[in-house]
Amino acid sequence: MEVSKTKHRHFLIFKPYGYLSQFASNDSKQQSKKFLGSLHDFPEGIMAIGRLDEASEGLLLLTTNGKMSATINSQKVEKEYYAQVDGVVTADAIKQLKTGVDITVDGDVYKTKPCKAFKLETPPNLPQRAKKIRDDRHGPTSWVSITLKEGKFRQVRKMTAVVGFPTLRLVRVRVGAIHVNTMQAGDVVEVDAFETFMD
Repeated sequence: MEVSKTKHRHFLIFKPYGYLSQFASNDSKQQSKKFLGSLHDFPEGIMAIGRLDEASEGLLLLTTNGKMSATINSQKVEKEYYAQVDGVVTADAIKQLKTGVDITVDGDVYKTKPCKAFKLETPPNLPQRAKKIRDDRHGPTSWVSITLKEGKFRQVRKMTAVVGFPTLRLVRVRVGAIHVNTMQAGDVVEVDAFETFMD
């Protein structure tokens, strides 16, 4: 008699600003925080593949398959971010981002690996953020696309700060071949598989 395999479940979500990339917490200090579990009735055993910090938004993949999670988290799969930065980003700053910059990771200096980076000539069409970025009177901002195959803690924010353009808003728009497309903040979409997530 054939033993039936557990059917894994997979979801795409657009993590809104102000949510933690976890489903609940027993920590009394975090009771006022917002968690992914409030967005949908997720199945038992669900896990986020990688994390977005509380102030970051965008595409987050969820699965009940630990092996799948490890594969997508590996340095074989690209993750693309749109960062709104303080000031008009320069060609020199883009060049530095592409070739690698020194950031601090766990108290040590780490040189980021070469990556794809370019200035977005027009602001991307993204959902409005729950919290306003800032008043335009504080000066101009610009947008940059940064595509990484690594994911150190707060890496994109650290990279743009090092080259002189602190990140004001950060949105992950793509993981492998899966793009956020027209998803809105808080959207949850169940999919059969993360088919061609490898580039």
